[in-house]
Amino acid sequence: MAKRIPARRRTNRWGVANFIAIVVLFALTVSGIGYIFFQQVKAWVAESDLLPSPNQASGSSGIDWEPGEPIPTWEGKDRLNILVMGVDARPGEEGPWRTDTMMVLTVDPVSKSAGMLSIPRDLWVPIPGYGEGRINTANYLGDAYNYPGGGPALAARTVQYNLGIPIHHYVRVDFSAFVELVDLIGGIDIYVPEEINDPLYPGPNYDYDPLYIPAGWVHMNGELALKYARTRHTGKGDFDRAARQQQVLLAILDKVTRLNLLPQLLPQVPKIWETVRESVAMDPNLTLDKIVRLAHLATQIPRENIRNAVIDETCTEMWTTPDGQQVLVPIRDRIREVRGYVMMVPTVTPKSEDPAVRLTAEAAVVHVRNGTTTPGLAQKTAEYLQAKGILVAGYGNADRQDYASSIILVYTGKQFTAETIARLLGLPATAVVETAATQNGVDITVILGADYKPPTP
Repeated sequence: MAKRIPARRRTNRWGVANFIAIVVLFALTVSGIGYIFFQQVKAWVAESDLLPSPNQASGSSGIDWEPGEPIPTWEGKDRLNILVMGVDARPGEEGPWRTDTMMVLTVDPVSKSAGMLSIPRDLWVPIPGYGEGRINTANYLGDAYNYPGGGPALAARTVQYNLGIPIHHYVRVDFSAFVELVDLIGGIDIYVPEEINDPLYPGPNYDYDPLYIPAGWVHMNGELALKYARTRHTGKGDFDRAARQQQVLLAILDKVTRLNLLPQLLPQVPKIWETVRESVAMDPNLTLDKIVRLAHLATQIPRENIRNAVIDETCTEMWTTPDGQQVLVPIRDRIREVRGYVMMVPTVTPKSEDPAVRLTAEAAVVHVRNGTTTPGLAQKTAEYLQAKGILVAGYGNADRQDYASSIILVYTGKQFTAETIARLLGLPATAVVETAATQNGVDITVILGADYKPPTP
């Protein structure tokens, strides 16, 4: 995490420049960063000629600026993906917590394009090393079981595993920081398109805190703005929430980037920075210097090159798990299309003969079942297949343990992956069988029989 800048060394010019970084940092850590990063901050930074004052260019901030030079530029050429998470850390409680908000920000410095993809918290996915579950539990599991890097690192790996894109940085923020920042800037004005009446909005003590917001323009303090962004009591639940979160954060940035408000905010810079610093967890490589450089990169991205989307009802199917949970099963082909839209990458069936490319294109979800009495066979086989690039979502025992021959059941036509699995496991081509049966969220089931001989390491 970036270090705090000593207040005694600030000057007015450095304070203005630092405030830009603080606003960008806060925007990055809550949600809705797509528009904040690439529209609001872009406009303000582009019109500003802010330089650090002498002796303020380096030090504990981690920003290496020389007096008289412009705001530093982003020098990388590769696409950058950042996972942004929000958690509901209630006062007086200790974690771990599930994530309430998850989204991926992406920026391509070469094509000057950017985008944001929101992920619903009920998405039912494989969590590497922990079986299947809601995607919002990855942060909880990572913190609870001391995963290297903690919950944010496991959440980042889970998103990377399921979306098929690298996650270069991650940020997690406590919603209390959101409330305090909105109050520090005097609240925000939001246009509410239709009234919201949510009698079941959760209260601080696991009770209810009924929420009513009339339609039209409403001035909101931090608490009301957070409720507006988080309520699920609308037609599309979590999918509507994503749109409201973007709306709220646009309102925040619209207010804090007004030049006539900036003089009032500058005296509060130390308090704002302290709020952000104490409420944010970032991977060690995401420094304040990088955030400022990314903000500068935003000035070069045209509005028409900015896209955002939600993994919504068109990308998922409702499903009830065997233990009664209501979850969303990903439609991976559709998610791949939405991902391609946000990243401005056409979704096409690759013509390459490279097996890795073809496996990635199919993105088949595989389950491994042990149809023998050999203990641990499914787990070992699943780990072997995962090491070979197969997306194994789960493993366990089959419906019975007396299968004489292994069988690979293909439910959704993803034949290349099935054939690849057969070769990897030393099974004959006849083991691959297409079936009209369906399995929610599963493309292929591998049932290991008595004829199966595990590959020699």
